[in-house]
Formats: sequence, structure tokens, C-alpha cells
Amino acid sequence: MESRADAGSQVTTTDLPIGRLVFEQVARALLADGLVDPDDCERLRFSVEALRHDGNIHPLVLLANLKLKAGKAPSGELGLERLTEWLAARIGMRYLHVDPTRVDVPSVASLVTHAYARRHRILPLSVEPQRLLVATSEPLALDWVGDVRHMARREVEVVLVNPLDLHRYTMQFFGVIQSVQGAGKDARNVRVGSSLPSFEQLVELGRTGDVNADDQHIVHIVDWLLQYAHEQRASDIHLEPRRDIGRVRFRIDGVLHKVFEMPPPVMTAATSRIKVLSRMDLGERRRPQDGRIKTRSPGGREVEMRVSTMPTAFGEKCVLRIFDPDVAFRSIEQLGFSHEEAAGWKDLVERPHGIVLVTGPTGSGKTTTLYSTLKRLATSDVNVCTVEDPIEMISPEFNQMQVQHNIDLDFATGVRTLLRQDPDIIMIGEIRDLATAQMAVQASLTGHLVLSTLHTNDAASAVTRLLDLGVPHYLLASTLNGVLAQRLVRTLCTHCKRPGPPLVESDWAAVLEPGEALPAVMQPHEPVGCLECRRTGYLGRVGLYELLPITPALRRLFHADMNLASFTAGARAEGMRTLRQAALEKVAEGITTIEEVRAVLPPRE
Repeated sequence: MESRADAGSQVTTTDLPIGRLVFEQVARALLADGLVDPDDCERLRFSVEALRHDGNIHPLVLLANLKLKAGKAPSGELGLERLTEWLAARIGMRYLHVDPTRVDVPSVASLVTHAYARRHRILPLSVEPQRLLVATSEPLALDWVGDVRHMARREVEVVLVNPLDLHRYTMQFFGVIQSVQGAGKDARNVRVGSSLPSFEQLVELGRTGDVNADDQHIVHIVDWLLQYAHEQRASDIHLEPRRDIGRVRFRIDGVLHKVFEMPPPVMTAATSRIKVLSRMDLGERRRPQDGRIKTRSPGGREVEMRVSTMPTAFGEKCVLRIFDPDVAFRSIEQLGFSHEEAAGWKDLVERPHGIVLVTGPTGSGKTTTLYSTLKRLATSDVNVCTVEDPIEMISPEFNQMQVQHNIDLDFATGVRTLLRQDPDIIMIGEIRDLATAQMAVQASLTGHLVLSTLHTNDAASAVTRLLDLGVPHYLLASTLNGVLAQRLVRTLCTHCKRPGPPLVESDWAAVLEPGEALPAVMQPHEPVGCLECRRTGYLGRVGLYELLPITPALRRLFHADMNLASFTAGARAEGMRTLRQAALEKVAEGITTIEEVRAVLPPRE
């Protein structure tokens, strides 16, 4: 139902009086509804006496801090979210969990002042032609609705939200808007830093405190963006300049979300701040540049970011790729390998010499697979050396070299140098040309294990790609151990997914290989949406893998004018599971959906 200013009709159904919520009254209502476990009722009554006069903290927060047991299903602890849902149902108001990525911050922050929002414990969430959606943590104190309706010239719908979320987002949204406005007044005089930091500049996030505590507006904006990205599980931050207004987008689980807009001068200053932190040339805006930032979140976790700038028509576009150590270094099982695939991959990478390739498009998880593998191989008696462009994630277990084209240090030169460093395992960031491919072959022939990436659609195409680069077929046949092709696909949220209707033959046609039968057991699921997945129905991603070990029978198929179709058929005859077969299994197991795998699978030949 819609909530209006004349909310008296809502209050007649409850014993909670109109006005600010009082801990004693809320606690008694909680007891009256039987939501508290009988064993905790006495403790709650004692708390009422002890906390009777504590009016600065929201009653629901005080109740959540007591960690009371629920007296009704579902069992467990009465957390803040559940208490908020209970209160919303009791007074007849809609409950809402705020998804900050869907809030148009500049629009909603312009409707009321920060002081007004804090005083009334409200936060505008969305502005529509006929409606204004406003969140509150005080559902029975609605004396502000008439004023807001008059200012916005729209009908006001009030929803109840988590008090802590309301406070946090009020501080963040109004704080960043204040910084943008302050920076926009005189962007030319904004100080973005005084000196270039070290190679691993450590940025302490979340130290700005209240919105009025930091007068360095650009510093505050960048700090908020980095911290906000951590909170939203973003893998990339995009700062995109435009003629009239610049936009900031986050990539979450492979999908881009617009999260903020800022004026061009502020966007330029924010990009300059990021360039300073990532040790780029601040005065150079005509050429692309690469850098990195190391951050520490308020929780103490250190996360690295790779920064890339690119000149565009309206200024420098800046992209920050976030490398979370918890994600970049994972076990093979956590990456999504089946038991058979994990065993086959382990066999390939534990051989003493040869070339092992990982293929797939940009953003398919190749780097994560290689880093996780190297992390496991880099024991105290093994020398692991890498040459990358750029270094994705700094790890103390590896000896990492970065390609620098300005001094003629390319992949081929880097590998040539590494061969003099007594390596056991060499990782090449990418094989892009014949010189790099030749050095990889040379390294494997001299008794080293070489791991690298290649951009091809599937595993079999990696062989023809190397032949096209000019690698002789006889050398490739003697050095290539195997190829792993992979994709990343969004997984259904385990908290809310539900069994879906049986899929018809036309649905499976996009995934099935010709002549292949459907799995015996099929349990397809469909997305629903909940708080954990931000109502999307998907949470996290998992890998689809196509592992191609090069067997003696396949080596005999290597020749200069090798036909890809016949080689692929030979690989399947040797037992290779294709990406489509891997996708079919994930859909049948209810891990993902047909729509998701259809979006990432390579086209049929």
C-alpha cells in the first residue's frame, strides 16, 4: 500500500503511538506479538528498564544488539533486517532493502538538505514524474510528508528501511554530493596531491568521517568511490567523461551499473587524483597510461587495483580493475572445475616442461585461473617467474616482471631474460606475436614449464592460432601439453533460487552439441531475487571449462595446413568435454540458466 502524510489510518491498527519510536513501546509490541523466544522474554524486560532513557540510538538497533532468539519460524537470531520487516508488517507499511546502485544520487539529494534528512531520518530514493519514493526509519513520525510533497510537487510514497542502512547511505550520498558541489565551485584550485607516491601507494579508505570533516573534496569523492566499489562487490570502476555530465559505472558480476554522475570539471579532477595515486604522469593527457593502486578498506583488507586511462573526445576515460586477493587466489575447486577437469588440469601443470595455454575473451577469468594455479605451484623449492603487461596482482611468491615498451622490454625480451634467471616455471601474460611464441617454445624445449594466455574462442582454435602466427607444426607438436578454454557465467543466488518449469527441446538446442543426449537428471532452476543478490536473482560467477590435453593421437594431426574441424572432431573423440557440455551440466544442476550460458558461449561454426 502507499504511505501518505495522513497516516493516522495506519496507526489505528497498532498500539504504537504516532511520533518517534520509543524503545520501551517497541519492545512491548515485540513481546505482545510473540516474536521473542520465551527464554529471552525476561532478558528483554530487563533491557527495557536499563535502556528506557537511551533515545539517541534507534530502538530497532538496540533490539538487534540484544541478539534475541526468535519465538516464531524461521528460527534464529532477531537481526536488524528481520526486526525492520516485522515493524513494517505491523504498521502496514512497505518494507524495502535499499540497493544503492539504483539510486540516482544527484537527483534525490537535491530534494532535501542533509540536515533536514538527518533530523527526520529520511532519504529520498527515486524521483518519477508522478511519484517520489522516500525511505524512513521512523514510520510513525510523518509530519514531514506534507512539506516534501509541496517541494517535490509529487505524491510521496514512504517505505520503511533498515535504520543503519538509512544512516549510512544518508551520510555517503549527501557527503559525496557536498564534495562534488564544493569541487565544482573552483575545480581549477582543487589540490589532488603534492607528490608522487611509491609503486604500491597505500590508500586508507573510510577515514573521512562526517561529511563536514574533510574539506579536500576530490579526495573525499575518490575515497568514497573506492570504498563504495568494495561494498558493492564491483570488479571494475569506469569513469567516463561526457560533454555535459560525466558518469561512473561499476561492473558487478559481469554487468555494468550506473552509480553516479558528476560535472566534467569534477570528473577531470577525480581522474587526476587517481592518476596521482597510481603513479601516472599527471601532465600527459594525450596518451594512454597504466598504473596501480593498493588500498586498505575500513575492515583492514588490502586490495590492489589496476588503473588504465584512455584519451576520448571529452577527456580521459579511467578504468580501475579491482583484484581482490580472496577472488584472485582461489582453489581449483572454488573456480568451478569438476573433479575430472581438476584432475586433468593438475596433470598438465605439474609436468616438468612444455606449454600450457589458457584461452578465452577478455574478462573470462584467465588471469584468476593462472594466478590460482601458480599460487599452488610456487613452493619453496620452485622458482616461478612471470612477465606481464601489466602485472595484474602482486604476489610475494612470484618473481614478476612488467613489460615496458618505452624501453623495448616486450614479452619476447622478458622471456629471454627470464631464461637466464634459472626459472622452473615461466608465466607469460599473453602470446601476441611470433617472437613471443618462439620464446615460449624455446623455453619449453630447454626444460621449463610455460604457462600463458591466448585470445581464441575455444581450445582447439589455440593450435591453429599458433600455426597462423608462424610457429612450425613440428615444434608445436613437441612442446604443447594442453589448452584450457574458459568462460565466466553468472550463478543463481543460492538464497532465493527455485525449481523452474521443465525446459523444452528448443531451450536446450542452444546448448546441446549435435547428436548429444540430455543428462539423465535435470533440475533446472530459475532466478527469484532477494536481499543477498540485490533482487537480481544472481550472485557470483562460476567458470565453464573446456580442457584439451594434447595426446599422442592429437599430436599426429599437427601439420602446417591443419583443418580446425577435423582437429576438433579428433579432440572430442579423445574425450574432450566442450564448453557447451560444461554449460549443459551447470544448467541441469540448477547452478545457472539457459539465458546466461547462451550469452557467453561461442557461436556455432
